[in-house]
Amino acid sequence: MAFEVKKINPLDLQPRKAVGVSLPFSGRAVFNQTYQTKDAVKTNLINFFLTGRGERFMNPTFGNTLQTLLFEQLTQDKVAEIDATVRRDLSIYFPKVVVKDLKVIADADRNTVQFLVRYEIRDTNIDDEVIINFEQ
Repeated sequence: MAFEVKKINPLDLQPRKAVGVSLPFSGRAVFNQTYQTKDAVKTNLINFFLTGRGERFMNPTFGNTLQTLLFEQLTQDKVAEIDATVRRDLSIYFPKVVVKDLKVIADADRNTVQFLVRYEIRDTNIDDEVIINFEQ
């Protein structure tokens, strides 16, 4: 009988070793640390989607182009383009993140967009979701 082997990041088994930093930067020493891979990936996704391409000093290709897409007239074609952009960016910058479900909710009257990404981390048993809100 075959079974699927799941990998566990060795740092997840050591509770005193931090994997990354969390958002917002408001800890006692400016940064709050994350101690699980799940938390670090979620924070990295939020950071990526809230960073526009060209904003990151010394890394101008990091970030996305969602801000330019969002503040044009919201149509069904624009929502489909946002969906495609999110999927493409995740496959490029987060190859271990597998999108299970992506919902783009656009409110043209308020000119806001919310998207929910349900994902899993490849070769692990980690499933999570992140919700990102963009408002003008």
